[in-house]
Amino acid sequence: MKIALGADHGGYELKNEIRAHLKEQGIEFIDFGTNSKESVDYPNFGFKVGNAVIKGEADLGIVVCGTGLGISMAANKMHGIRAALCSETYSARMSREHNNANVLALGGRVTGVGLALDIVDIFIKTPFAGGRHARRVDLLTSIENGEEL
Repeated sequence: MKIALGADHGGYELKNEIRAHLKEQGIEFIDFGTNSKESVDYPNFGFKVGNAVIKGEADLGIVVCGTGLGISMAANKMHGIRAALCSETYSARMSREHNNANVLALGGRVTGVGLALDIVDIFIKTPFAGGRHARRVDLLTSIENGEEL
């Protein structure tokens, strides 16, 4: 398993906590930055993480900005990305199990470190259930392709 990480200045500190957590667990990751609290534009980091997932350089992505909203919107603009903004563990589990989310978005200014790490663990460890959910994920792909449903 390899995780792509990215954050803007609002998510920088939480990204570093997640990085350390992944390293502790022996989970490989690619860190696309940012590497300071200096103001940067979140779409750049949503794109870098999403691109790594689309190209198969990473299995999943984690993006962090102040609220998680902007960077999740940026990642979701990319064809093939299903980014889920999660602020508690149940949504993290369901986003993977039912929606086959491939990018987790978190808010560095609104989610505490302990909770965020629990969310990360659940997101990474929960497999997609498939079955009836696969049809719905296929419908999401149809929407991305601009097809009529």
